[in-house]
Amino acid sequence: MIPTAFDYERPLSVSDAVALLQKHGDGARVLAGGHSLLPMMKLRLAAPDVLVDIGRISGLRGIREQDGGLAIGALTPHAEVAASDLVAGTCPVLASAAAGIGDMQVRARGTIGGSLANADPHGDLPAVLLALGGQITAEGPSGSRVIDADDLFVDYLTTSLASDEILTEVRVPAAAHAAYVKFTRRSQDWAVVGVAAVVDGSSARIAITGCGVKAVRATAAEQAYSSGGAEAAAAAAAQGLSPISDLAGSAEYRLHLAGVLTRRALEQAAG
Repeated sequence: MIPTAFDYERPLSVSDAVALLQKHGDGARVLAGGHSLLPMMKLRLAAPDVLVDIGRISGLRGIREQDGGLAIGALTPHAEVAASDLVAGTCPVLASAAAGIGDMQVRARGTIGGSLANADPHGDLPAVLLALGGQITAEGPSGSRVIDADDLFVDYLTTSLASDEILTEVRVPAAAHAAYVKFTRRSQDWAVVGVAAVVDGSSARIAITGCGVKAVRATAAEQAYSSGGAEAAAAAAAQGLSPISDLAGSAEYRLHLAGVLTRRALEQAAG
């Protein structure tokens, strides 16, 4: 299909981009890699009045070490995250998750910041960021602020970013004992269900995607893991989840997958 008509702006600085978002209000959408927004526009599931293309802004791309973890520019493509020796050595679960996103074209153009800001309920990176306890930085009219992953994902395709804020950086801690596993109908599909787990001794952070309007922490499974290990966590994984039924699988099937994948993710992370 063909998207509705829209205006196009290409700022060369974050401050200019923020000013454009202020000027155009709710009718403006930020364009990063485009692999989330443009397909929605073609299907007319999104119809912005103005696209603010931040792809040429310098300083929003790159990976560096920070406070023992990683700081990753929002415009860094998935392929660069997947291929980075620094990511593989510091937070290998992020590298492996990025390597499994879509196909080569998606990974070459899609960005880590765009994926998180889009907050697709079947996306891989929201679950990984939640399990890691990561953060994002956002730039707006009042300056920069840091948002914890637990506070970022609000609802279906909705984050706590204000309409005049831009996600500029993603921060994750070092994590040696972590894993992300997902079930897909085909290798390049969105996750039907995906589970990310980070294990630290007898405690764990667990996040699930594909079982509701957003990626969520599986707090009941986390508590069960502390006392009963991976099997107990798997049995509790479905608590609090509200998946839908569609062509990819029924709600009951998704709840079953949540338990199976929780056990696998925890065993991989602990192993």
